[in-house]
Amino acid sequence: MYAEPDDPWYPQVCFDESPVQLTSETRLPLPARPGQPARHDSEYKREGTANLFLFVQPLQGWRQVNVTQQRTTKQDFAQPMRLLVDGYFPAAERIRRVMDHLNTPTPAALYGVFPPAEACRITRKLAFHYTPKQGGWLNRAECEWAVLAGQCLDRRIPNIETLREEIAA
Repeated sequence: MYAEPDDPWYPQVCFDESPVQLTSETRLPLPARPGQPARHDSEYKREGTANLFLFVQPLQGWRQVNVTQQRTTKQDFAQPMRLLVDGYFPAAERIRRVMDHLNTPTPAALYGVFPPAEACRITRKLAFHYTPKQGGWLNRAECEWAVLAGQCLDRRIPNIETLREEIAA
């Protein structure tokens, strides 16, 4: 699929999700000085978790990360799928989604959240393409996670609001 040309009527969108541990400092970090970086204590306070839903359109260079409180129900999966169809690609005939097999609900999850007609409408606009079970790295969203981890998620983030700000930056 990655070798095919871009088609706005059939966009290719990679999708993945990841939990994030929220943590805060228990002691003020020592500030940076010339020749010495800021120093943080190894002790931290757990502040809960958040979940990230990542959409990537590699042929267009587009990325969207949605931060939610949790990822424990079908609702947490169904809402981003409706947003993908109605918010990000409303003019598309069919969205070709690339995703891995790990812990991701199937299209049937939409029927557990929305009325049948709505679930059917959303499902008909999504084509599900799964990476091989041992090849999750083939999902281009994994490359985006690596960038996000190095630029944003490599520090202590105490709450969802700060997480959203860091991701937006």
